[in-house]
Amino acid sequence: MLTQIRRAIILSVLFAVFLGIAYPLVEVGLANAIFPTQARGSITPYGSTEIGQHWTGTRWFHGRPDVDNDEATGGTNLGPRSKVLLNNTKTLVAFWHAQGVNPTQELVTTSGSEVDPDISQRSALVQIPMITRSTGIAPAKLRKLIVANTSGPQYGIFGDRIVNVLALNRGLAALEGK
Repeated sequence: MLTQIRRAIILSVLFAVFLGIAYPLVEVGLANAIFPTQARGSITPYGSTEIGQHWTGTRWFHGRPDVDNDEATGGTNLGPRSKVLLNNTKTLVAFWHAQGVNPTQELVTTSGSEVDPDISQRSALVQIPMITRSTGIAPAKLRKLIVANTSGPQYGIFGDRIVNVLALNRGLAALEGK
């Protein structure tokens, strides 16, 4: 019996070292060699292209709303009968209408992860009147900027045409000369 216990302990230690240390280090090394930008979180001087940034003001394109909780990710778990969800949505719709924007559903509801960096092309296009009013940039230039920063559906068939909000706002800053 002691032999079996000794073998079990040795095997457990070996698997812990291999699967808990060696294998993850090899995976990280391969990821850094093959996909260096993605492995390091796609960080730019302006934030990560894979994590939605919080944009304030009417001079920037906005992504999906978040819960305003910097410590957590994930949905609010508010159900369709939630009065809090209804009030939050009404507040966001009123904000967008005050800016001259007829919001899409995406602009007034949070994503499941709370860190979605992309919006649909349509959600970017509906924000043009607000941006034009704030910056003075012609709508045609803004449409061109949106189209230039639009990606097709994933693998050509899944989902909508999307725009990365960080890339879009970097392009907007370049148009403004900032």
